[in-house]
Amino acid sequence: MKREEPAGTEKMSEAADKYWVVIPAYNEAATVRDVAMRARQQCRHVVVVDDGSIDGTAQALAGLDVTVIRNEENLGKAGSLVRGFDHALGHGALGVITLDADGQHAPEEIPSFLKGAMNDPVAFQIGARRRDLRKTSFWRYGANRVADFWISWAAGQQIEDTQSGFRLYPASFLRSLRLRQGRERSFVFESEVLIEAGRRGLRIEMIEVGVMPRVGPRPSHFRPVFDIAKITLMVGGKLLSRGMYPAGLYQVLARPRRYQNSVKGKESLTAQRQ
Repeated sequence: MKREEPAGTEKMSEAADKYWVVIPAYNEAATVRDVAMRARQQCRHVVVVDDGSIDGTAQALAGLDVTVIRNEENLGKAGSLVRGFDHALGHGALGVITLDADGQHAPEEIPSFLKGAMNDPVAFQIGARRRDLRKTSFWRYGANRVADFWISWAAGQQIEDTQSGFRLYPASFLRSLRLRQGRERSFVFESEVLIEAGRRGLRIEMIEVGVMPRVGPRPSHFRPVFDIAKITLMVGGKLLSRGMYPAGLYQVLARPRRYQNSVKGKESLTAQRQ
C-alpha cells in the first residue's frame, strides 16, 4: 500500500520545486561546495553564480547537481544576483531564495522561507539575525543599525538586518524590478531593493535566522564605513524625492514589528554548527 504524505509535507515539496535558490560567489572555494550541496537538499533548483573568481570556486562545485553560471569578469554582487534571477525566472521560478556562499547562512533554514511563501506568495522575506547574534563587531553592528533605520524609513516599514543576503524575492516583484547595477552598487542594490519593495506596497517579512562564524581567512566583502556611506546617500535621495516621507518615519517609530516564521530549534542548529 502506498503511503500518503501529509498535505503540509506535499505542499512543502511542491514549494521546494518551484522556488529556486541563487548563491552569488566570489572567491569562496573553501565553502561554496558545502553551502550549495546543503541548499540542494532543501530545493530542487540551485544556481551558483561565480563572479569571476580566481581561487577555483567554480571547480569546487564539480559533480554537484547544481547550475553554475560564471561571469567572465567580476560584475559585483548585484550583477551576479541579476544573472541568477534571470536564469531562475526564465525557467518558471515562483520566487528566488538567495544566500551567501561563505557559510554564514544555514541552508537548513530555507524551509522557513518556503513556509512564509506558502502563506503569502507576494511577500518579500528577509532573514534577520537576532541582534545579540549580530554584535560580533562593534563598528559593523553600529553601521548595520544605522542602515536599518534609514532603509526602514524610506521603505515605510520596520525592517531588521537590512544587510542580510538571506532573502526570498517573489517572482512578480523581480519581473518588474529595474534598478542600476555595477560593482560599486552591490550593497546599495540590495538596500534599494528593500525600499522599492516597500514603495510598491509589498509586506516585508522578517524570518529569524541564525548566523555562523565565517570560515577561512577571507574577510567580508562588506565595508562598513564606505558601503554604509553610499547606502545613506542613496536613501537620502529617496527620502528627498518624497519630501522626507514623514509617514514612513512614523511607521518606523510608532509601529515596531517582530520576526515571523522562525524555525523551531534554531538555537540548537547554531550550536551544532559551531
